Amino acid sequence: MKREGLGLLRAFLLFVGVSALCSVVAGARSRNVEQKGHLSLHRHKERTGKEGQVLHRSKRGWVWNQFFVIEEYTGPDPVLVGRLHSDVDSGDGNIKYILSGEGAGTIFVIDDKTGNIHATKTLDREEQAQYTLTAQAVARDTNKPLEPPSEFIVKVQDINDNPPEFLHGPYYASVPEMSNVGTSVMQVTATDADDPTYGNSARLVYSILQGQPYFSVEPQTGIIRTALPNMDREARQEYDVVIQAKDMGGHMGGLSGTTEVKITLTDVNDNPPKFPQSVYAMSVSEDKVPGEEVGRLKAKDPDIGENGLVNYRLTEGDGMGLFELTTDSQTREAVVKLKKTVDFETKRVYTLRVEASNPIVDSRFLAWGPYKDEATIKIMVEDADEPPVFVAPSYSFEVEENAPEGTLVGRVHAKDTDVANNAVRYMIPRYTDVEQFFRINTDDGMITTTRPLDRETQAWHNISVSATEIGGHHQDTKVRVNIKVKDVNDNAPEFATNNEVLMCESVTPGKIIETVSAVDKDEMAHRQHFTFSLAPEVAHNHNFSLKDNRDSTASIHVLRKGFSRLTQEVYYLPIEINDNGFPALSSTNVLTIRVCSCDSKDTILSCNVEPYVLQAGLSTGALIAILACIVILLAIVVLFVALRRQKKEPLIVFEEEDIRENIITYDDEGGGEEDTEAFDIATLQNPDGANGFLPRKDIKPELQYPIRPGIGRPAANSVDVDDFIKTRIAEADSDPTAPPYDSIQIYGYEGRGSVAGSLSSLESVTTESDLDYDYLQSWGPRFKKLADLYGTKDCPINDGDDGEDS
Repeated sequence: MKREGLGLLRAFLLFVGVSALCSVVAGARSRNVEQKGHLSLHRHKERTGKEGQVLHRSKRGWVWNQFFVIEEYTGPDPVLVGRLHSDVDSGDGNIKYILSGEGAGTIFVIDDKTGNIHATKTLDREEQAQYTLTAQAVARDTNKPLEPPSEFIVKVQDINDNPPEFLHGPYYASVPEMSNVGTSVMQVTATDADDPTYGNSARLVYSILQGQPYFSVEPQTGIIRTALPNMDREARQEYDVVIQAKDMGGHMGGLSGTTEVKITLTDVNDNPPKFPQSVYAMSVSEDKVPGEEVGRLKAKDPDIGENGLVNYRLTEGDGMGLFELTTDSQTREAVVKLKKTVDFETKRVYTLRVEASNPIVDSRFLAWGPYKDEATIKIMVEDADEPPVFVAPSYSFEVEENAPEGTLVGRVHAKDTDVANNAVRYMIPRYTDVEQFFRINTDDGMITTTRPLDRETQAWHNISVSATEIGGHHQDTKVRVNIKVKDVNDNAPEFATNNEVLMCESVTPGKIIETVSAVDKDEMAHRQHFTFSLAPEVAHNHNFSLKDNRDSTASIHVLRKGFSRLTQEVYYLPIEINDNGFPALSSTNVLTIRVCSCDSKDTILSCNVEPYVLQAGLSTGALIAILACIVILLAIVVLFVALRRQKKEPLIVFEEEDIRENIITYDDEGGGEEDTEAFDIATLQNPDGANGFLPRKDIKPELQYPIRPGIGRPAANSVDVDDFIKTRIAEADSDPTAPPYDSIQIYGYEGRGSVAGSLSSLESVTTESDLDYDYLQSWGPRFKKLADLYGTKDCPINDGDDGEDS
């Protein structure tokens, strides 16, 4: 129907155009005036005379210089565009009209007699709006131009045959929510291919087909604007708007085109955060450690992005110091965490106030109210079965060393802090007291010793005591117990060093030869000191004396002169040392004094007696060491010679008569008359032996020894076998790579194809045989039993033969 309406419209416009064209031509000719749109084919050059002369031109006949043809004409006959006429044309047919230019002969054709121009094809103004043509009148018989060429234009007159189009649709736009009415969203523009200078074919008017009452569009500009106030993104975010563009100024009969515009409302911070609940209940067990999560809550904000961010903080409450608040970056929840441990027995309920607020606020909406909200958090403390708690964080006790078994060291005490207040059992973990020096009473925590302790062995004992609640969940608590072993004077003093005292033979009487000091394994008190004296048995000796210096040291003096190593080399001086402990202890220590030879400056030369006996000046120890080395060297030499002289067994055994033969002993039955593969001498010949190199297979030689050219080798066929064997023995003795041929060869081949066949009777008794074994009767008494078993003939029994067989 649309196509038929368009055809009727085009026919109507064509009719109107042709009628108007004819009326204009008639009026022009009757008025005989020159108008724009006419062109004479007979032009005369204007004559320009001298100044003051009048210009003259001849009378001309007028025709159209600009023709019009309506586009898209679809009539049955060609469209008459116009007619050309020359003044020299008398109508006798002697003039011929010629048309040239754009479309001449294809689109436009001319009647060469009448000058009528017709359009043979449908024209489209959108493809080409005008055509420039040239007309000329010539003599028909001679083709001689009668008029100069005349150029004229054929314009294609537009009709409304193109609807408006939106070239860039569909469109996407956005506008903030809560925008005022009339806020510009975007502008859409349609194009029309019709002639905008002719009529209303390209004059467009915009209207909205879908999207009311939220949006509107300006009819002339295509600008889309908001039409409703307070459009809320949280209620509806996207709108599909359809815009129409219609030509002909929007009047009836115009063509139209539409496009779709998707409009999205962007978010603004027009909503404050809001807690879904006014009170949140949470709980935490008293055995939780700081940092553990107690609960979560979240304030809802329908805004998105930065507008929807919520900050949380605790404002007040009795649990401000025990709890803290953080924000989960993923879920945007407020997380309540334990900051300090809580105690069910102390306080069971805590109350907190939490505030949620937007960090970014839009000042346009402050009048709507504060952008924050508050809620209450109730935290219940749950009772937990806690382990016992020791009264003290650690314990320190003292016990004297050597105290008898069962001596009390001290007492530890723990109590159950739960409401049940159960009894507590104590124990000492064995890994803290490996040698089990102590025991503890499981009921009252009394620690006692199991045996006497020695301070000098271990001065401190660091153990642990574990307390476990009876009837609970077997949770235990450990406490450190440090036990110091107090010192008792139970160790006698002794020399600080046990070095010998060296004294010259020429020492002068009264000289101090040594100053001795003492040590005590017991704990040295601040005022403790030692006293020294000679033992009673040497108190009146004539060689040495002792003087106590009263500073825990003593000086040894010489009483006489004339000491000689030949007379006495060593003197032993017993000294008694006393401490002032409680109780006081003493000990006798022997000081060894050795007499030495010295030079004139009292420099010790030697303290041994051997230099007077031996002229070589060597000590006895040195001589013994030298003799031992000599004996060891002699033993090594003798052993080496003995090993070298020992005759080694040859590794390769050769037969004296023929080196290529070997004697093989078989202990089996043999292979029969066809066993020709019993032994092959080639198996004993190593391919490497042909070149003189026979590698051993029982060892891997470190080096490969080449055959020494100096050793003579008799030929393989030499008659002197004795020399050959000796040569080979010598090579085997000196060559570590010689192969061992002392291996055992086993040949288990029985042979094949024996005419006797198998003598076994294992299978004969169970199977029927078609063989005749009567010939066994002729084999003698040794085969009589077989003949009786398998033969068919009755043979007389020979008792003597049976006896012989048995």
